[in-house]
Amino acid sequence: MADTLVVNEIYLSLQGESTFAGLPCVFVRLTACNLRCSYCDTAYAFTEGKKRELADVVGEVKRLAEPYLNSNQQTQNLKIPLVELTGGEPLLQPGSLALMRQLCDLGFTVLVETSGALDISKVDPRVRRIMDLKCPSSGEVERNRVENIGHLKAADEIKFVIGTVEDYEWAKQQIATYKLDAICPLLMSWVQPLRPEQQDKSLKSVPGGLTPITRRELVERIIADALPVRFQLQMHKVIWSPEQRGV
Repeated sequence: MADTLVVNEIYLSLQGESTFAGLPCVFVRLTACNLRCSYCDTAYAFTEGKKRELADVVGEVKRLAEPYLNSNQQTQNLKIPLVELTGGEPLLQPGSLALMRQLCDLGFTVLVETSGALDISKVDPRVRRIMDLKCPSSGEVERNRVENIGHLKAADEIKFVIGTVEDYEWAKQQIATYKLDAICPLLMSWVQPLRPEQQDKSLKSVPGGLTPITRRELVERIIADALPVRFQLQMHKVIWSPEQRGV
């Protein structure tokens, strides 16, 4: 039903990644995902969640954003807090499209984190789409929907999550093949090892024969290759415990 959503959590924190890192953000984490990436740190969102009316979700976002809205605060010409739909995979639920449209109508700067395995063309054009291109160590590289690249615009972002040398070389090849740096900002994140409590039996195993890469090695390769990407840390995992929810 487009007027309901299965929601894992809604909370106010700061944006830990992307070009918006460090800004206040209301996160709407939706339940369910059609991928099982080897490094997924939100496996709890695969199944945990409650059905909520769309109006209820919008009301909760407005309630959390109220201290900012009353003062009409802005930064970088953006009204804050931002609002991000994440998951899981938010685009699995048809109601996510209606939610994003309503939030844009209310004047929010809306972001959506998506795996890149589903069609992004139906997302409201006012939404900033942060789309993964899954690298080999994810175990889900075959699920990339290449057609999505043609739908990206300058306000969107592409994210590569890098855990191995092969991931890096693969990402570099995609950037060259599709001239991705001419489309939108490019992000590279290092795979932070999962804590025992974050492990989930359903996650894919890292394919054999791949060479792990350290955070420092990744940065040094980016610099040596003069790659047109933004390296990013998951800021929220530096501030809070990596396994903590609601941050």
